[in-house]
Amino acid sequence: MSNIIFNRVWHMPNKNTFDIKPIKELIYKYYKDEYLSIDPFANKNRIAKFTNDLDPEMNCDYNMDAIDFLNMFEDKTVDFILYDPPFSPRQLSECYKKLGKSVNFETTQSSFWGNLKKEIARVIKPNGIVITFGWNSNGIGKTKGFEIVEILLVAHGGNHNDTICVVERKIN
Repeated sequence: MSNIIFNRVWHMPNKNTFDIKPIKELIYKYYKDEYLSIDPFANKNRIAKFTNDLDPEMNCDYNMDAIDFLNMFEDKTVDFILYDPPFSPRQLSECYKKLGKSVNFETTQSSFWGNLKKEIARVIKPNGIVITFGWNSNGIGKTKGFEIVEILLVAHGGNHNDTICVVERKIN
C-alpha cells in the first residue's frame, strides 16, 4: 500500500464541478494531452478527449446513457477517466426530469452505479487514472483493482456539502 496524499481546501461551491479552481488544478496535475481520456458525465466540461452527456444541449461528442458510452471502449484502452455523476438521487431526478425522462427503481439502485464502476474498471489501462467526484470517498474501489493515490476534500462552507475528489490508479 502506498501513501495517500490528502488535502483539504475551502472554495466557493459551483454547480459545475470542474469550474472550482482547486478541482481543476487537481485534474491537470494528473491529466496529460496524449492520454486517451473520457468523461461519461461531462456536462459543459471539455477536458477529456471524448465527452458524453445525456443532455444534448451540452454539445458533447455523445449524448448517450453513461453505460452505453463506456461500452463503446475496448478493454484496457483508456488512460484517464473523469467520473462526475450526479451526486444524489435528487440530482439524478432533476437531470432526468429536465430531459423528460423518469427516474425509476433501476436508476436509483446501487447496482446501477456499481455497473458503471465495473465498466470503468474494464476500460481503464493498468496504471490508468480515474478521478471520482462526489460526497463520499469510495471511488471505483480496491475490489475492482484500484488504489487511492490522492484525496482532495473541498469544503464549501455553510450548509453546502463538501466535494470529495478521489484520484485512483488501476493496479491490476
